[in-house]
Amino acid sequence: MKYDLSNPLHRAQFKARAAKLLGDAKAVAELRECRPPRSTRQNSYLHAALGYFASQTGYSLEYAKQEYYKRLCNRDIFEREVNDRFLGRISVLRSSASLTTEEMTLSIERFRNWAAEAAGIYIPSPDEAQLVQLMEIEAERYRQYL
Repeated sequence: MKYDLSNPLHRAQFKARAAKLLGDAKAVAELRECRPPRSTRQNSYLHAALGYFASQTGYSLEYAKQEYYKRLCNRDIFEREVNDRFLGRISVLRSSASLTTEEMTLSIERFRNWAAEAAGIYIPSPDEAQLVQLMEIEAERYRQYL
C-alpha cells in the first residue's frame, strides 16, 4: 500500500497501519521510499543519444553507456562502492532505471556537454525534434553493428 505522506489523511492512515503491524509479533513488513520514476520519453531519448554516439565513434552501445555515460560523465550518480564477500570493497554501477527524473535530466545534460566538448559530437537536445529524429534514424541504421 502506498501513502502520500504530504497528505494529512494518508499520514494518519500510515501511522495506524504501522502501529497495527508493530503489535503483530508474526508480521513481516517492508518500508521503502517511492520516488517519481524517470519518464519513458527520457529513457527513449537517452538510448537514441547513446546509440547515435556509439554509431559515430565505433564503440558498442553498451560500452558507450557504461564507460562514457556512467563512469566518465556521471560517476557521482552511478558508481557505488559495495562489499563483496570474496573480492572485498568493489565498485559497481547503478542501473539507470533507478534514477529520478531530475537525476536523469542532469546525467543526460552532462553526457551531451561532454560529447560536444571532448568528442566533437553534437547530440541534439530533446526539444530539437527534427534533429532528434535524424539522430534516431542514424542510430537505427547502425544498430546491428552496435
